[in-house]
Amino acid sequence: MEKIRSTTVLAIVHNGEVAIGADGQATMGSTVAKNHVRKIRKLLNGKIVTGFAGSTADAFTLLERFEEKLNAFGGNMKRASIELAKDWRTDRYLRRLEAMMIVADKEEALIISGTGDVLEPENGIAAIGSGSNYALSAALALKKHAPHLTAEEMVREGLTIAADICIYTNHNFVIEKPAV
Repeated sequence: MEKIRSTTVLAIVHNGEVAIGADGQATMGSTVAKNHVRKIRKLLNGKIVTGFAGSTADAFTLLERFEEKLNAFGGNMKRASIELAKDWRTDRYLRRLEAMMIVADKEEALIISGTGDVLEPENGIAAIGSGSNYALSAALALKKHAPHLTAEEMVREGLTIAADICIYTNHNFVIEKPAV
């Protein structure tokens, strides 16, 4: 049986605000399995927003572990991310999970990968999934040439461009901002 996969998740930190969004498509092989998948989740009463790409079951397992780490470290997103990445790399069960996450609070966005990496993008743009390079390129151009746009507008436009190009990304977006 083929895995359900493929998506685009984009987070942007711009002018003191953060927004994260994802498309709604789930793909099984070369077939669209579902058009309205919600890949963005709020944690800690909306103070942390996460987006995931990869196997849905694996992503939810990681999301649960991340929430446990957030609670264990008093809501410190960076510390929880590092501890999750450590566990993900060393735990035999977690090591097999095929997913990536972007986590964001009101100040920053981080990418967490299964290789033990916690990446803080230099340019304030984090992108994962099959359409990530398209969304990242669009977001870089928007930050450079349209700095008057809000982070949310940039996420919407970046995802739109990715969806126009990537067959694994659709135009059914969910965009959220962390609570202040």
